[in-house]
Amino acid sequence: MRIALTGGAGRIGRAIRARLAREHDVVALDRRAAPTVELVGDLGNETLLDRLCAGADALVHVAALHAPHVGVLPDSEFERINVLGTQRLIEAAARHGVARIVYTSTTALYGTGGWIDEDTPPRPRTVYHRSKLAAEALLEHAAAAGGPSVRILRMSRCFPEPAPAMAAYRLHRGVDARDVAEAHTLALAHDGPCCATYVISSTTPFEPGDMPALQRDAVPVLRRRAPGLVAEFARRGWPLPATIDRVYDAARARHALGWAPHHGVASVLAQADAGSTEVLPARDDCREPC
Repeated sequence: MRIALTGGAGRIGRAIRARLAREHDVVALDRRAAPTVELVGDLGNETLLDRLCAGADALVHVAALHAPHVGVLPDSEFERINVLGTQRLIEAAARHGVARIVYTSTTALYGTGGWIDEDTPPRPRTVYHRSKLAAEALLEHAAAAGGPSVRILRMSRCFPEPAPAMAAYRLHRGVDARDVAEAHTLALAHDGPCCATYVISSTTPFEPGDMPALQRDAVPVLRRRAPGLVAEFARRGWPLPATIDRVYDAARARHALGWAPHHGVASVLAQADAGSTEVLPARDDCREPC
């Protein structure tokens, strides 16, 4: 297939492109020039969007302003890029007969603690969260109206950070970029309803009944559910998280898409030991990994 990709210069966009390119012809757009980008320009440039979508079988929409831009850029930029940019992409996809759109969204829009899956009502707190929800709504409306079928992937925490934090997050609210890329690849081929939404997060050892104890005192639960992590943290002199406020449940994506995340805690530890730039060194002043 020919796949159109937005955000090809970004960290997640690069990972998705690398995975898709094994099987598909990929053409990417980004505001920044990069070896992984063929078309350089903004989502407001309709001519470029037409060039991106022309001849494409599917569109993977990753490009967006993110949480670090909140308070730095005006709210109107989130509206222009995250919301209006998505609307322009929907229109370009319709003009060129694109059959499938996979949209990269975020679990941050849930904005709450507890056991979280696709049935948990979002509680947006910032313009970033609101803009991602608004973009999702546009895509859902377009799919329901007979446009391209849509798969919305709400991915959890996925960026370089100190090793103790990343390892702990992989138990309950983190994911590796390579697993994110695999989920997007599977979503492109997924048959089913005109629109579906999935949480994308590493497999958790916890169960819904663990939440009260995790929020009160996580250590006994960690010793019971994740003894390997507890042993590794002790060996390395890292403190365990005192509390865990939320757990993202990606069971629906695993069952519906056939997705299996492969890069959990063990992968983080291996990357840390290898000096990977994906995992930052543990800080001397790090008292709590979460």
